[in-house]
Amino acid sequence: MLDGALGEGKVADTAMSQPGSVTGGTDDSALGRAVWRLRSRGCWDDAAALLAPGAEKDAYLAVERTHLLVERAMFTGDGWAPAEDALRAAESLAGDNEERGAAACERGNLAYATTVFRGRDRSDEARVALGRAAALLTPGSRLRPRLDFRRGLVAHHITRNAAAAQAAFKRAHEAAAAQGDALLCSFTWRHLAGLAAEDGERAEAHKGFSESLRIREELGYLVGIAPALASLADVEDEEPEATRLRGEARRLVRLLGGVPKWLADQLAQPAS
Repeated sequence: MLDGALGEGKVADTAMSQPGSVTGGTDDSALGRAVWRLRSRGCWDDAAALLAPGAEKDAYLAVERTHLLVERAMFTGDGWAPAEDALRAAESLAGDNEERGAAACERGNLAYATTVFRGRDRSDEARVALGRAAALLTPGSRLRPRLDFRRGLVAHHITRNAAAAQAAFKRAHEAAAAQGDALLCSFTWRHLAGLAAEDGERAEAHKGFSESLRIREELGYLVGIAPALASLADVEDEEPEATRLRGEARRLVRLLGGVPKWLADQLAQPAS
């Protein structure tokens, strides 16, 4: 997920005091609003370009630019090399433990995404990097919820430890709610619902997927609405409603040019 000059010095101060906010819709600066509008519509390259000038000097902006490019790679299946380059640049700027922890968290995320979405096993790197981030970030860091969420992803999709994944997602959910990070709450709702669905708890899964969808619609996170619709359809008891939800998901994927690619491929498959 274009404005002109946006006061880079002031924005850098905001990013330093509230790391992780500039790409997530919680930063009300001109830059934060512009980046969010682009990210939410799947225009990750344009959003990353807005961050590029500040990211040359500010470690947190460099991490957030990496975050955008990793998300682009996950959604489109392309652009892995620019994400790697952005991550190395962010790591080179890190000057204290908090900044090093932020960069390590992003390395863990990229290694996880490469393993799951690209089929290149970097699972050990993901675990080590997220463990390093946990050791470096302060207990009260604003990046702790993001870190817990990513550790949940690794536990769920790589190590297949559902109990550890659920515990991590719940920690992330509670902390994100306390910080007012609605977007992260939409992700934690979604993944807690996925665990519930795997356990056959369809009512609980339906609730979680519905909450995730509601938040994304309210935030205008357009690029994330189709996956939420498709997941809700999978636990919908009434087939006409499930069919409607999947049809809406297909429409949105077409509107966004086939993004997310993994969902476009899934929706193209004939119904079983």
